[in-house]
Amino acid sequence: MTLPRFDQIRPKIEAHIREVKDFPKKGINFRDIMPLFTNPQLVNELCVVIADHVRHTVGHVDSVAGLEARGFLFGPQVAIQLGVPFVPIRKKGKLPGATIEASYQKEYGEDIVAIQEGAVKSGDIVFLIDDLLATGGTLRAAANLIQKAGGKVGEAFVLIELAPLNGRAKLPDVKLTTLISYDSA
Repeated sequence: MTLPRFDQIRPKIEAHIREVKDFPKKGINFRDIMPLFTNPQLVNELCVVIADHVRHTVGHVDSVAGLEARGFLFGPQVAIQLGVPFVPIRKKGKLPGATIEASYQKEYGEDIVAIQEGAVKSGDIVFLIDDLLATGGTLRAAANLIQKAGGKVGEAFVLIELAPLNGRAKLPDVKLTTLISYDSA
């Protein structure tokens, strides 16, 4: 389900996404969201719209979890709108104290994401947020991490989906909402 407000804000967000050809390597068309942050009112409006979406489609959530690093740009603001804690999902070794970890395969090996123990409690419903869905590995690991901690992913949200990379296929058990989908990677 898409709320009408997503349809209203989508063109404004798209106008602030810059395509950078051949970055970070030749043949890649990078979608740069940083120009969006030149318009703080639009960023705030986006976070309000996302929070409204959560209220209407997920209902109650216990926390918002954002993936390092760009999920940190939206996640805390959405969490504030919802009045719930923000849970940072970081690379292994970046969080102090005891952590819960989940691994995932990258193009050239394995990587590990982590949350602090106690950040997600048994039975918690968590809203996951990130900027981009490409191959789906990181978002899959984040969902596994929430489940390993005893929580349930109420929904995952990404600003941009690169549809040809079929990352959605790695998340058959996760309700996923995308604001903008590109047909070319």
